[in-house]
Amino acid sequence: MAGQGDISQRAGGLLPDRHPTGDFFICDIFDASPKDDLGSMEHPIFSLSTRPDRRILSYVHNGISVQVTPSVKGRATIHDKDILIYCISQLMAALNAGREIGRTLQLKAHDLLVATNRDTSGDSYARLREAFERLAGTRITTNLATGGLETTTGFGLIESWEILRRSRGGRMISVTVTLSEWLYRAVLSKSVLTLNRDYFRLRKPLERRIYELARKHCGRQPEWRVSVATLHKKSGSAAPLRVFRAALRRMIAEAHLPDYAMREDPGDLIVFSRAGQVVETAGAPLLRVETLEAARALAPGADVYALEAEWRDWWAAKGRARLHAPDRAFLGWVKTRLAGGEAPGGKG
Repeated sequence: MAGQGDISQRAGGLLPDRHPTGDFFICDIFDASPKDDLGSMEHPIFSLSTRPDRRILSYVHNGISVQVTPSVKGRATIHDKDILIYCISQLMAALNAGREIGRTLQLKAHDLLVATNRDTSGDSYARLREAFERLAGTRITTNLATGGLETTTGFGLIESWEILRRSRGGRMISVTVTLSEWLYRAVLSKSVLTLNRDYFRLRKPLERRIYELARKHCGRQPEWRVSVATLHKKSGSAAPLRVFRAALRRMIAEAHLPDYAMREDPGDLIVFSRAGQVVETAGAPLLRVETLEAARALAPGADVYALEAEWRDWWAAKGRARLHAPDRAFLGWVKTRLAGGEAPGGKG
């Protein structure tokens, strides 16, 4: 049945960790929309189907419309997004190291496959080419309100790509990718979120999408409560609501989601919380609303709630020392992080 490919599963459990590698700093691709303050993770862009998805999808949220138009190859999938994650990881690493960056990257195909936990067989290289074709062919049209004027803008997930391979059927050596201007602007503004590298081990498209939503919405709050109907809309699943609900219950039972625990509450609600996190422990630093606004001014386009969550994780890992001025400490951490220095929150 068309539309249920996003729910079906070929095998259970996590994929094996094929190539142990370092953490990535990635751009939140939905926050990288042309309108920086639009929570565009509300509008799913990537297909969750395991079959070619050629539907034109339209969403409206708070007066902003988003339309996703696939090519004849189908809409870019959530697994195709791995390429963008890798590209932005490379740009963020260069930016934090003080090197000049541009919209065009030259990548080693083998490194891309290894970093995203894919095998390096000949079939994987062929699938990589198909992913580039879907990414380049998927077009997004959205309206922007700027200075009282509404502008309609269209762009692709990537602008162009080129594969260099050895002659006579040899494997691809390198890939050149030119990112869209809208995505590149997000890199320059350091609109980034950190993903657990086990994200690449999630087999099912729906699991990846649900993880993204949990990562986004649990940024500041200790837990996120959402109705199944709202989660269904945000996920972009084309499956019927009853099938979607059953898939969520399987996810709760299997508990594969990195970093987050899920539970079902009365009222058809799903609750996400940080796995193993003790909420509101004694002495936990509380930040003023004004402090978060100051952080937003320091890092335009960034997810300040995600920054706060990362800072709290660092504070907890360092032994939960008592902070006499937590607001000042947090803003100092943000400044160091944005400057590309050895910020006390980790990389980036």
